[in-house]
Amino acid sequence: MQNNDQPVPSGAPEASAPDAPAHAELEALKARVAELEAANTDLRDSVLREKAEIENQRRRLHRDVEQARRFANEKLLNELLPVYDGLEMGLTAEGGDVASVREGIALTLKSLLKIAENNGLVQVDPVGEPLDPERHHAVSMVDAPGQAPNTVVSVLQKGYVLNDRLLRPALVAVAKD
Repeated sequence: MQNNDQPVPSGAPEASAPDAPAHAELEALKARVAELEAANTDLRDSVLREKAEIENQRRRLHRDVEQARRFANEKLLNELLPVYDGLEMGLTAEGGDVASVREGIALTLKSLLKIAENNGLVQVDPVGEPLDPERHHAVSMVDAPGQAPNTVVSVLQKGYVLNDRLLRPALVAVAKD
């Protein structure tokens, strides 16, 4: 019998020659997958750190807002303490005449009004001004010779404005037509 197979020269690659480029491509793809997985892990870690940082900032902001809310009136109340002390001392005073008690009350009121002004509170005392329905509440109309109609002639209760916002309108009496 004859052998029709051709002899393979020594040193030449056998049947694996066509697989070499595929094997190299497979190794390159495996390296690329490993590289992408590492990048994905880095990105995941980065996102988790950012998420934790945002959560920490949210907690700090919430705590700061809560502290600000709890102690918002601290400055005002600290300024009111001398007024409180003055009223307390006035109540404990023995045998004072009416004039000195009245003077003490007037000084305490002046101190209280100064503190209110420092904190944005302004009195509305509109005697002689035209009626302003935005800031005044007319409770009566009176005869007032020499006054223009709808002019405020007396204030029954002063109004107050806090930083350009009306807290309470002034209760007033106005001149009749």
